[in-house]
Amino acid sequence: MKRGYWGAFGGRFVPELLMPPLLELEKAFEEIAPSRTFREEFDGLLADFVGRPSPVYRCDRLSEELGLNLYLKREDLNHTGAHKINNTIGQGLLTKHMGKKVLLAETGAGQHGVATATAATMLGLECVVYMGATDVERQSYNVRRMKQLGAKVMPIESGTKTLKDAINAALRTWISDQKTTHYCLGTAAGPHPFPAMVKEFQSVISREARRQMLEKTGRLPDVVVACVGGGSNAIGAFADFIGDAGVRLVGVEAAGTGEPGCANSAPLNLGSPGVLHGTRTMLLQTDDGQIMGSNSIAPGLDYPGVGPEHAYLQATERAEYDLAVDAEAVEAFHKLSRAEGIIPALESSHAVAWVLRRAGELKGKNVLVCLSGRGDKDIDIIEEAGLAKEGASR
Repeated sequence: MKRGYWGAFGGRFVPELLMPPLLELEKAFEEIAPSRTFREEFDGLLADFVGRPSPVYRCDRLSEELGLNLYLKREDLNHTGAHKINNTIGQGLLTKHMGKKVLLAETGAGQHGVATATAATMLGLECVVYMGATDVERQSYNVRRMKQLGAKVMPIESGTKTLKDAINAALRTWISDQKTTHYCLGTAAGPHPFPAMVKEFQSVISREARRQMLEKTGRLPDVVVACVGGGSNAIGAFADFIGDAGVRLVGVEAAGTGEPGCANSAPLNLGSPGVLHGTRTMLLQTDDGQIMGSNSIAPGLDYPGVGPEHAYLQATERAEYDLAVDAEAVEAFHKLSRAEGIIPALESSHAVAWVLRRAGELKGKNVLVCLSGRGDKDIDIIEEAGLAKEGASR
């Protein structure tokens, strides 16, 4: 990365009013985050509050059935149930060191909102979370959790009423309240320094996984697989393996229903380069540059863009990015739940679905999947999908 860019992707394309807080944040990230005091406090909280290291678990039954060695990096076992807490603890701690009082966040599936609210409460900060009205309805469990933690949840009724619109609203608020507020962006996208900062805080996933796989198997994994929406869990899972040419990196995007022309959340596979939320990356957009609506059964993947480093990893062919449709994700959700006693988030289920579909080419390989979160939040969606399928078959 060179000053916020990975090749042609990245940058800081923002209104002039957003430059002061971004420059302030960049300075804090460069000066405070590497300090011994910050790192000791951050590492201590990851261990004692989050519960790290999260384990790497071999799925014995599925491994035998598929003819490969399937390992899960269990981010679902973190406090709050997902990888998001790694980043919110880091950004929340940085906010406190900067002397600010309020953590501002956007959320899609609600996990980042819960994680931000959790970090804010633990660190003595206020918390405001913007969430698309559609996501408020389909992720009501996480909305209730945020409110219980003391966060103020702001439903967004504009646009597609999903993650893109929540980010827009959060950025507008940050412009007006920048002196007292830090915008805790939840994914590895947005203007510099957010992609680099989120990667830094999430890279604990691959640092641990590297050591754990060596301890368990005596070698690095053959393949690392992660779902990709904005891309925070994937870049965290890839980070420490990028320099290892023998490790195949696979990101899995959401292809929606899979029908021709359907709304999807797959900008790397089906999009084109453009600028959204302050960064140049791959986007779902019309020929004249208008952002298209996105869609996925997994709310956390429902975003028309992706982090700029993922766009770079694809362009340089260091990582590959494939697709999984809604039905495959639901099938993987059930498969992992019933074979291993682990209920995955629908987001993570896309990564598991890719392994199930490609098992033939992975025979004998050590495959590490980043299980980015647990699926408690998705039970209602799964039940509704089952009812819809049952109705269609009558």
